[in-house]
Amino acid sequence: MVTVAPPVPADYPGCPVTVTEAIARGRTLVPPRWGLWGVFWALIATVFIGAGVGGMLYFADAPLAAQVLIGTTTPWLALAGWPIIATRWRGNGPVIDLGLSLTWRDAGWGALGGLAAIVCAATAAAITTHFAPDLSSTAGDAGDELVQDGNRFVVVVFALVVMVFAPIVEELFFRGLFFAALRKRGFSALVTVLISGVVFAGFHFEPVRFFVLLPTGLILGLVRAKTGSTGASMLAHGLVNAPGALLFLLGTPGMSP
Repeated sequence: MVTVAPPVPADYPGCPVTVTEAIARGRTLVPPRWGLWGVFWALIATVFIGAGVGGMLYFADAPLAAQVLIGTTTPWLALAGWPIIATRWRGNGPVIDLGLSLTWRDAGWGALGGLAAIVCAATAAAITTHFAPDLSSTAGDAGDELVQDGNRFVVVVFALVVMVFAPIVEELFFRGLFFAALRKRGFSALVTVLISGVVFAGFHFEPVRFFVLLPTGLILGLVRAKTGSTGASMLAHGLVNAPGALLFLLGTPGMSP
């Protein structure tokens, strides 16, 4: 006899607050049919797109601005594209399924989480530099090169990418689809925060900075778990990235995190 698992309800434990709010308004939601397999393949696609596009731009000797901006944003076709496509195709859309809302309460928790992440990441960086003095990041190195290149417009665009668009994209995936997929599979809030935080830190492919990125990933997960809002974690993430982006705008090479 084959045992069939019961379908996951639309309002599973740990679902975004937007789900419960939609149900409270009388909206009938479908049980989301996206999950961890989609998360896995989206991560693989992001890596291959990034490596492929970056390699082509490098060997074509493309201008520095093109290498940095196109190489940075093209992988987002998978990282942000799949959460949007999956929730539209197999759920209730990204706004509801991914928790895209932001109340004043959420904003307060997001701001608090962002400040806490900055302090924890700075502490972790100070400790890490005792063992690995060169703690530069890929984004920091790219920003420094753009500053030295002298194209002010490109520097401004890259700062916006770092401070605004990267947090939106990464939170759509890690605290949006990935977080919800783990909760939907029955993982507790604590385990979900740990798993999503570890994968977030590792996915930056900067081994030396892993323990600097990990506190940020964990705190962003806690913000999402506390508020049920991916908008809150986006705000927190943007605050974390803001100091580096502002250094780019000030034209201060060699100081970006």
